Amino acid sequence: MENTNQLKIYSKYNNLISLNVTPGHFATSSSHINYYIDITTLKTRSSEAKEVAKAMVQDYVVSTVIDTIICLDGTDIIGAYLADELTSAGFISANTHKTIYILQPEQNSAGQLLFRENNLPMIRGKNVLVLLASASTGKTLKTALECIEYYGGSIAGVSSIFSAATEIHGVTINSIFTAEDVPGYATYGTSSCPLCKGNHPINAIVNRYGYAKL
Repeated sequence: MENTNQLKIYSKYNNLISLNVTPGHFATSSSHINYYIDITTLKTRSSEAKEVAKAMVQDYVVSTVIDTIICLDGTDIIGAYLADELTSAGFISANTHKTIYILQPEQNSAGQLLFRENNLPMIRGKNVLVLLASASTGKTLKTALECIEYYGGSIAGVSSIFSAATEIHGVTINSIFTAEDVPGYATYGTSSCPLCKGNHPINAIVNRYGYAKL
């Protein structure tokens, strides 16, 4: 999104990981937010995705057992690098082949997440790390955690590039960027948004795929 007010925020890990954030009035499926946080290149450029994976590994101890990585928000490339980083760092996998599964859930028209029968052996009885791009209200993440538990998986951890919350559903969210890194970041309920009450028009609809200007 082209905007002269756009900010670039660098991570505490290194200057190869950065967010492009644009102030404004944006609507998600469950809330309104005052910044659009662009994570596109961190998910799609191999060099940046690898740096993100390296940073995420630092949030876990080597004794953590991780069998499967569930990728949300189009984080599959990061997930592949994260599996390599975990294996190289000596993290344990209980899988007989000693490698980590990388899966993306299917979403139906009602917004529910599901896994097909052929993928259930990669979830049931496995230690699952959930990977996502961002979490504002935590609604999507909560749905994912409930889905994994429904299919018999155990949550080994949650990693996100950006998260406004520190925990959801009793699980800690390990994130590279937090709301404190974005000056004045706020999320509002759709019925209590002060930007709406102040007659500030919505600039764009945003979701995991990006944004659509209005």
